[in-house]
Amino acid sequence: MPNIGRTEDGQSALAERDQRILAFERQWWKFEGSKEQAIRDEFGFSATRYYQLLNGLVDRPEALAFDPMTVKRLRRVRADRQRQRNARRLGIRL
Repeated sequence: MPNIGRTEDGQSALAERDQRILAFERQWWKFEGSKEQAIRDEFGFSATRYYQLLNGLVDRPEALAFDPMTVKRLRRVRADRQRQRNARRLGIRL
């Protein structure tokens, strides 16, 4: 049975762009300037589009298999932000 993150020939199941996005997210602070500018320079699209792609990517099992530490960190950050938003909406202090 093949690994979830790999095709039968051993290649990554993620597209090259998706691999680049995870690699960028793993080490974006090494780039000069703001993260938004680094996204534009590296990928050629807006930060909004980058975050849309990243958000969808972290839900994919292939992404988890490809880079488990980064994906788990991103999932944890996203869950924390959602909890904070929900608490603010309900008037609860965390």
